[in-house]
Amino acid sequence: MSSINPLDTQVGGDHYKNMPIQPIEFFMANKLPFVESSIIKYVLRYKSKNGIEDLQKAKHLIDILISKEDF
Repeated sequence: MSSINPLDTQVGGDHYKNMPIQPIEFFMANKLPFVESSIIKYVLRYKSKNGIEDLQKAKHLIDILISKEDF
């Protein structure tokens, strides 16, 4: 059995791998739902991956999350 840590590999860049704590570790430790995790993911990576587009994705998901809340 191999002891390779999957967090040492990233497909499609290194914008998460170079962070002190990878987003997936934070999401799993805090049992965050998909939408909240995705919002955080986009905000964390926007400077090193897709710029404003990632912030727009985060904003879109926040708008969806707000629309689904029962106030």
